[in-house]
Amino acid sequence: MLRRIVLIATASAAALAAAVPAAGASPLPLPLPLLSAPAEDELTVTVSDTARTDGMYVLRCGPTGGDHPAAQDACDRLDELALQGEDPFAPVPQDQMCTEQMGGDETARITGTWQGRQVDATFSRTNGCEISRWHMMEPVLPNTRS
Repeated sequence: MLRRIVLIATASAAALAAAVPAAGASPLPLPLPLLSAPAEDELTVTVSDTARTDGMYVLRCGPTGGDHPAAQDACDRLDELALQGEDPFAPVPQDQMCTEQMGGDETARITGTWQGRQVDATFSRTNGCEISRWHMMEPVLPNTRS
């Protein structure tokens, strides 16, 4: 949400700056460029083996919608991660050292479009890195801690 506001504000400021005549120039009416609305993000979140929140949910951001049980909080979290410059859908690097612990049988898959790009990411809780990655995505993914 915040990035959409910043994008629209920046585009609006640029359009207004272009419309203001330079000192000494005659003020001619200039057509303002049409501002297109930012693309809507739409993700399908499929969660399995959580014992209480299994299912398939649609999450739309910009504007917030869909049937995700925490849609606004989930969109806010994705905006927060985007502002931090993180790719929340990136897999754990192959050479990453991870603790050997099992966080549970929960799995999730997120597909769709986010920030204008295609997403197809899987999540699990099979080691320390994957558990951390899952927690980073809450509330897009459900909180599985008791």
